[in-house]
Amino acid sequence: MLRTMLLAGVALACMAGTAQAQISDGKVKIGVLNDRSGIYADLAGEGSAIAARMAAEEMGNAIDGKPIEIVVADHQNKADIAANTTREWIDASQVDVVADVPNSAAALAVQEITRDKKRIFLMSGPGSTDLSGKACSPYGFQWAYDNYAMAAGTGRALVEQGKKKWFILTADYAFGHSLENETAKMVKALGGEVVGTVRHPLATPDFSSYLLQAQASGADVIGLANAGSDATNAIKQAAEFGITQSGQSLAGLLLFITDVHALGPQVAQGLMLTTGFYWDRDADSRAWSEKFEKLARAKPTMVQAGVYSAVRHYLQAVKAAGTDDPDKVAAKMRETPVNDMFAKNGRIAANGRMFHDMYLARVRAPADSKTPWQYFEIVKTIPADQAFIEPAKSGCPLVKG
Repeated sequence: MLRTMLLAGVALACMAGTAQAQISDGKVKIGVLNDRSGIYADLAGEGSAIAARMAAEEMGNAIDGKPIEIVVADHQNKADIAANTTREWIDASQVDVVADVPNSAAALAVQEITRDKKRIFLMSGPGSTDLSGKACSPYGFQWAYDNYAMAAGTGRALVEQGKKKWFILTADYAFGHSLENETAKMVKALGGEVVGTVRHPLATPDFSSYLLQAQASGADVIGLANAGSDATNAIKQAAEFGITQSGQSLAGLLLFITDVHALGPQVAQGLMLTTGFYWDRDADSRAWSEKFEKLARAKPTMVQAGVYSAVRHYLQAVKAAGTDDPDKVAAKMRETPVNDMFAKNGRIAANGRMFHDMYLARVRAPADSKTPWQYFEIVKTIPADQAFIEPAKSGCPLVKG
């Protein structure tokens, strides 16, 4: 009997040792790569790093006794810096996961490297539909939103209000081109027309010539296919030109709660937007956002909330799989529903798109906000299957049938 117990104990010890040995390099290392100093710093930046740390802390900063480590870097909105950082992280620093990466050009570069090197890529910041379309990866997961969802929300809502003539002002790089394309397709599919477009450099300070072209077009809606401080600068300058007062509508096709905070509700009131997360949506979102605000001194954007959700889901998958092997973890992530403060019954499709409800929101008038940061009125919930492209139509080669 004693011999049997001793043998059983040795077997259990061996099994435990084997399970722990499956965590490569003795740790789980996550790299948060984003804009920490430029136009997207407020919507991602240090807030995304804080969100990733919150997810790690929820796991006790360890899995099976192996530490979870978070590292951060600034890609400066340059694809080559994003690519070089990712290579160095993987080749020299044993990074297992790259997270966030706002700026679609940077994200497309990172997607190629993580695909080739078999590393998980958790995308909360970038919007290009190519990331879960023709450029999809077995290791890539697009989490918080994409440009189709923005068009399906804000674009559809305004066209259905009878505002069918559009002029689109676009950031001249991969993200802006994608958002312009998805919005134009949505407008035309609903019987509207795009009467003109103009493209501006990333981080331009002066939108006057572009806004004058849009104003002269006679469009019902001027759609802003940009984000971050580009969007807020365009909105501020549009207000100076009196564009909305003259009867044209302004549509921020990708706006964040930090943008509204920067603009002030007096300027932003009435703007329609689409979001994957709002801090005041329910008890779970309020509780998590309160913790986040204590650390970040601001309410979270959907990108920052998405970083937390994606990192949390990844870490839970590592724990459930008993390994950080990328193929096994990716499979576990796909088979496990996402249930947290970000998404209820979210699901990950074969193309890496995480399907979850989106929300059409309107910016409240200042008098209607009872507490700080209570900027949004949720107009309607957009079900996941309406918010995102059907995987079979995404162009992703991983989708069969």
